[in-house]
Amino acid sequence: MMTGKADCGLQYAVRRGGSAVAYCALSIRCGTRDEEGFHSGIAHFVEHTIFKGTGRRSAAVINNYLDKLGGELNAFTTKEEIVLHATVLKEDLSKAASLLFELATDPVFPDHEINTEKGVVIDEIQSYKDTPSEDIYDKFEELLFKGHPLSGNILGTKASVRKITRDELMRFVKEKFVPGRMAFSIVADLDEKVMEKTVLKLAGKFFPSDVPDMPSEPRNIAPSAEPFDMTLNKRNHQANCVIGGLAPSLYQDRERLATVLLCNILGGPANNSILNSILREKNGWVYGVECGYTQYADTGIVAISLGCDKHNLEKCIKAIDKELKRLQEELMSERRLKAAKKQLLGQLAISSDNGETQCLSMGKGLLAYGKISTGKENRELVEAITAEDIREMARTIFNPEKLSRLIYI
Repeated sequence: MMTGKADCGLQYAVRRGGSAVAYCALSIRCGTRDEEGFHSGIAHFVEHTIFKGTGRRSAAVINNYLDKLGGELNAFTTKEEIVLHATVLKEDLSKAASLLFELATDPVFPDHEINTEKGVVIDEIQSYKDTPSEDIYDKFEELLFKGHPLSGNILGTKASVRKITRDELMRFVKEKFVPGRMAFSIVADLDEKVMEKTVLKLAGKFFPSDVPDMPSEPRNIAPSAEPFDMTLNKRNHQANCVIGGLAPSLYQDRERLATVLLCNILGGPANNSILNSILREKNGWVYGVECGYTQYADTGIVAISLGCDKHNLEKCIKAIDKELKRLQEELMSERRLKAAKKQLLGQLAISSDNGETQCLSMGKGLLAYGKISTGKENRELVEAITAEDIREMARTIFNPEKLSRLIYI
């Protein structure tokens, strides 16, 4: 793998993969939390409308450009980044990469396309409202981060989306889409020096070397969030519940990886996770339960999420409380800890054995750390986690005095 920085400030990483398919991604360090001075949801709306035309190509041409090559063009928005990415045959890599740069540097946002896309996004917002398991998590984050930029909903609101204008979209891109905030990543079965040359050529073409690097907005979460315990009557058939609180940030390596392992043990994807074993496999109270961990630049959030019949909700909450208390009081045996580490490392290896996953992860790593951690480094960090680390993170994150709960019934 080769990494570097172009004269304009854009970071890049290229890795040789063993496939006829090439993956490339342009990751931009701006997301929902960077919307101050703009209407809520504009980052996500930019992601939707950036494909609707550039100074060189119409929306129809853009839509067909990679399709004709058998490739794919896509994008997504998080609270901290917008990512444009493409998948093509390796011989078409330079075409896909050039298109991503063009989209990010020369969008025109035609008014008629904006009006059409507003209907699409508003329908997306409504679909989330009609999905309690999705809506409750958004509401939980909004309450947990109240008063902080992370509280904003990625989609925005129907009212805010309706108010977004072309001038506002152009201003957002001009302010946020600067090379110092960007990382370009490639995974392809091509010579790495050739791929590096492609990136540097495109960076030089689309960005002047003296482009100013706009400073990032301060990313400082309040020292603590006010815990809450709220029940909202949604008149749903099923009850939904989220229990959680603040967690380590991206930059707290030891605590972060201990939290990843803790969450995997407690409510990871495997059938043998604690909560899945008790709530689903043993008692049949839920269809699914998970413990998720979202990491941000200055904080994180751990959330246990479940949906169940209303008459099972109290039993589920009591069982969860019991297991959280056990994790806070008892040290995990070395044998069990070793097995948990092996399981996590296996899951990470399997999920990352994919070119697209590698490509997106490389971009995120560059934006977050300015470098990309190796598999060996990550394995060593995981192996260094102790049973006391797990217990300490359980005591910190699941402290009853700091834990929040939201219920939809």
